[in-house]
Amino acid sequence: MSEETLRLEYQANFEYRYAAGRHGSRFMTALRDHCQLLGTRCSVCQRVLVPPRPICGICAAPTNEWVEVGPTGTITGYTVVETPFIDPMTGVQRPIPYGFAFIRLTGADTNLYHFLQENRHDRLSVGMKVEAVFKPDGERVGSLSDIIHFRSVEE
Repeated sequence: MSEETLRLEYQANFEYRYAAGRHGSRFMTALRDHCQLLGTRCSVCQRVLVPPRPICGICAAPTNEWVEVGPTGTITGYTVVETPFIDPMTGVQRPIPYGFAFIRLTGADTNLYHFLQENRHDRLSVGMKVEAVFKPDGERVGSLSDIIHFRSVEE
């Protein structure tokens, strides 16, 4: 006996709060209050991890030192997004096209991913130097969105 599955269209909205933990809280507070980017240094391999973590993902040793990094960095990989979608951080459709990159902040050994000011393939390249552009004082809330985007640094 074949029964047709009943399907109901429903959009669920779930509000929640996320506990960032000690490392995430210190990172986000420094970003919000001082436009400062922090990482943690591994006690064994000496890599600087951004965002900061209590344990090194490479060698599993604890991190024991806080290090200021950036706000400049180097693009290690990028794309230009040309397909419309709803931004999960804002719930609003993101304007297209836009650049998105993996950025190795100065002084860090891992990448941070973020939006780019530039949105043309022919103006982006791996190895390109960029710098963070922060929201003004009073508008920062303690999230990665406090960085509006990264822009090219002329050399």
